[in-house]
Amino acid sequence: MQRRLLLGHPQLAITIGRLCQELIEIHQNFDNTVILGLQPRGVFMAKRIQERLKEFVEREVPLGYLDATFYRDDFRRRDSPVKANETKIDFLIEGKNVILIDDVFYTGRSVRAALDAMIAYGRPKKVELLTLIKRKYSQHVPIYPDYVGKEVNTMESQNVVVEWKGQAGIEEDNIWLQNKAQ
Repeated sequence: MQRRLLLGHPQLAITIGRLCQELIEIHQNFDNTVILGLQPRGVFMAKRIQERLKEFVEREVPLGYLDATFYRDDFRRRDSPVKANETKIDFLIEGKNVILIDDVFYTGRSVRAALDAMIAYGRPKKVELLTLIKRKYSQHVPIYPDYVGKEVNTMESQNVVVEWKGQAGIEEDNIWLQNKAQ
């Protein structure tokens, strides 16, 4: 399986720092702002963003995890049952600025489902989308990220694989573009 490195550890750390600086420009003190990581892989990215923001602004922005499995438009069309992940939101999102975070933006369908799932926890004042990687030319719905780490030209036959240090046997953060198994 062919793999090409899109972002290695040093570049990935710089990209996360830049995304945090962009958030600080808009949200400044984060008084009315919360972060929601989209399960399963957006949670790792959301934790990294929260940690870096704490370094920069010296305050902890509330972090929650949102699972949108049962809100997906393809939920009942799959051959095998899908296992849901944990939703953990220990705060109100009613009237808050919500930063929804996912690692890879592909078709937009996961984000659309997450917007539906989020409404069960209140009506936010504003929702912004932050993604580490935006795949070009693959959108199915008119949803666009507000903050993007890197845009990547991809083909349907390729996957973007994000590896975070601390995950099963991963020694450093890397993002790969690889061909799907045939």
